[in-house]
Amino acid sequence: MKNFLTNIRIDKIIVNEFVISFIVLLITIVFIAINYKNLPPFIPIFNQLPWGNQRLTPTPGIFIPVVLFFAVFIFNLIFSYMLYKKNNPLLGRIIAAVTLLIAVINLIFIIRTVLLVL
Repeated sequence: MKNFLTNIRIDKIIVNEFVISFIVLLITIVFIAINYKNLPPFIPIFNQLPWGNQRLTPTPGIFIPVVLFFAVFIFNLIFSYMLYKKNNPLLGRIIAAVTLLIAVINLIFIIRTVLLVL
């Protein structure tokens, strides 16, 4: 694990993108925590499903996108390290940039969903 952190810290671009992604994740969690008590019992998370009850989930379901992003974040962090270790830093940087993009899209989705139901 110590070798993992040492090798990944060498490339400042990858480190900065993952740190910003983690900060965006924390902002998302804080935004949900601030507005959680004001949310209705059911919220529309699955907007691609047909109109009706299939779109709704109980209020704790607002954490589904956050948990999925955290899993993607961990996977991409490990995958980026493996690519960097195999002397392919460009792909590692691309993976880090995609992770940052997913974090921002996740934050926008949560903000729009919460503001929709409030």
